[in-house]
Amino acid sequence: MAYTNTQTDTRDRVDGDNRMNESQNKLGLIAGNGRFPFVLIDAARAEGLSVVVAAIREETDPEMDARAAADSAIRVHWLSLGELSRLIDTFRAEGVTRAVMAGQVKHTQIFSNVRPDWRLAKLLLNLRTRNTDMLLGAVAKVLADEGIELISSTQYLEPLLAKPGVVTQRAPSEDEHRDIAYGLTVARGLAAFDLGQTVVIAARACVAVEAMEGTDATIERAGALFRALGSSESILSRSLTVVKVAKPNQDMRFDVPVIGLATIEAMARAGATCLAVEAGRTLLFDAAAIVAAADQAGISVVAESAETSL
Repeated sequence: MAYTNTQTDTRDRVDGDNRMNESQNKLGLIAGNGRFPFVLIDAARAEGLSVVVAAIREETDPEMDARAAADSAIRVHWLSLGELSRLIDTFRAEGVTRAVMAGQVKHTQIFSNVRPDWRLAKLLLNLRTRNTDMLLGAVAKVLADEGIELISSTQYLEPLLAKPGVVTQRAPSEDEHRDIAYGLTVARGLAAFDLGQTVVIAARACVAVEAMEGTDATIERAGALFRALGSSESILSRSLTVVKVAKPNQDMRFDVPVIGLATIEAMARAGATCLAVEAGRTLLFDAAAIVAAADQAGISVVAESAETSL
């Protein structure tokens, strides 16, 4: 009888070790919009991890199904933005104990017709303010309480973090450097209130600040404002400089500043000539395409040290 118990104990221990190893080799992904989720999947698969994707119907690119169809180590579950309980149930059923958030979920969705389930509704009612940090921090705590650790997406994407210095062929001009210095001060003040992370500057004047609309829409708005001013002569420069920063106490688990090709394209349409981001705290997706597009448009891109100030 003792021998049988020993066999049972050994088998249970082996089964437990196998389940632990399986969970360590599995990553949950809460996928928003854009290319970020796909970049994250590629990085996780390169590490040998299988990926369980919680794809948000209102945000995630339908291409996610095709990506999963091409790789048996990727499983996709579609759910609505308000289904926090279903997200937890899905990850637990799949044996996910670690997860990342990748891709934007537009803040305006909070005020849309998306109906939260009881768990998310309770969370929203208990928030002091409905800014990004407060909301996502609360979601992270709920996940942690259910045994699902939300980790930083940059754990797999460190090579994509912007390195200090000029990225493009053209360095910022003297006037653009002055606008960058001013823009960093304004943007960091804005980010400290978790209102947005991007400002658009011209001649040390703030033309536009980001709120719920996102970086690219902020840039487009600044361009539209300047076009509305007409082409009459002015003592002020009509050159737009875009500055994007991380929050002072940026939680790298979510809302990490990201620059992609779409941002450069928005700048070109708006007539912006310079982009400054924070080195080490901004992800550059497809850097080669970003540089090529910026160089073609005459846009200078520079990554500033986080300590740079006015």
